[in-house]
Amino acid sequence: MSEIVVGIIGAGRIGKLHLNNMKHMSNVRIKAVSDVFADQMGDLGVERMTKDYQEIIQDPEIQVIFICSPTDTHTTIIKEAARAGKHIFCEKPISFSDEETLEAYEVVKEAGVKFQIGFNRRFDRNFSKVRSIVEAKQIGDLHVLKITSRDPEPPPLEYVLRSGGLFADMSIHDFDMARFITNSEVIEVFAQGGALVNPKIAEVGDIDTAIIHLKFANGALGVIDNSRQAVYGYDQRLEAFGSEGSANVKNEAASRIEMFAKDGIKEDNPYHFFLERYNDAYIQEVSDFMTAIEQDKEVTCGFVDGIMAQRIAIAAKKSIDTGMPVQVEQLNSLVLE
Repeated sequence: MSEIVVGIIGAGRIGKLHLNNMKHMSNVRIKAVSDVFADQMGDLGVERMTKDYQEIIQDPEIQVIFICSPTDTHTTIIKEAARAGKHIFCEKPISFSDEETLEAYEVVKEAGVKFQIGFNRRFDRNFSKVRSIVEAKQIGDLHVLKITSRDPEPPPLEYVLRSGGLFADMSIHDFDMARFITNSEVIEVFAQGGALVNPKIAEVGDIDTAIIHLKFANGALGVIDNSRQAVYGYDQRLEAFGSEGSANVKNEAASRIEMFAKDGIKEDNPYHFFLERYNDAYIQEVSDFMTAIEQDKEVTCGFVDGIMAQRIAIAAKKSIDTGMPVQVEQLNSLVLE
């Protein structure tokens, strides 16, 4: 098994997560990490730390670049990495602009490098099993998909200002899950929302609570509910309801034990946040990406998936602004060629 040499751009929470997971992969060597605060991070156990990400882009030995920097830097780095012949793993979303995303897509396509977007929930064992159940029609024809996704606490306002908004930052995972589970495009979105957790979020032009209605090309309907604060933990549930039954995914917890006693029934709260809930999925998505590189296969979750989830987010924001259902722009054949 040949060694894959990796550079990571951005060493915040998600960058460090990928770093620590890849340290345990026998076929991966992490050569360098860049971050604007690299000189304040101490020893991360890699060969080189740098504040200048160009050192990673220009390193001829590095084959793969993980982009874990803020979203407003993504497309610039994607284009530079692709032109340097690097395979690319990029955290979501690709950008806040459909035009910028499509421009980066064309550069990646022309360069012929592999590109995977970080929609880790596709790699969760339970969600991927539901996808298989729906695809095999074990619950008949899919009629309704319900997704619940709620964070345990709202982010700081400083983060909200740079996040691109609830739909681009948080709901985008659910938009990808909707496409993944149904294996169908979302054609229409109707969203309602408000700042019910923290009114200051409204003051910076965002919301923290939303209900999003989806209409799929295959005729199925969907509903997503999002909240920035579930006081009991990280709430991640899903139900696929069909003509012959339903498939449900419940929350993960430290244990699934229910204790029955005179004073009531007790069980553990859900895991507190995504690092605990989805760590196995993060490992699996990177493992699949490395396999795609080694065996020259298609990636599991590619650029088009990033484009379409982003377009659903754009439509949801427009729906909030107008109070009306909004059609989701589809990719035409010229873009896909």
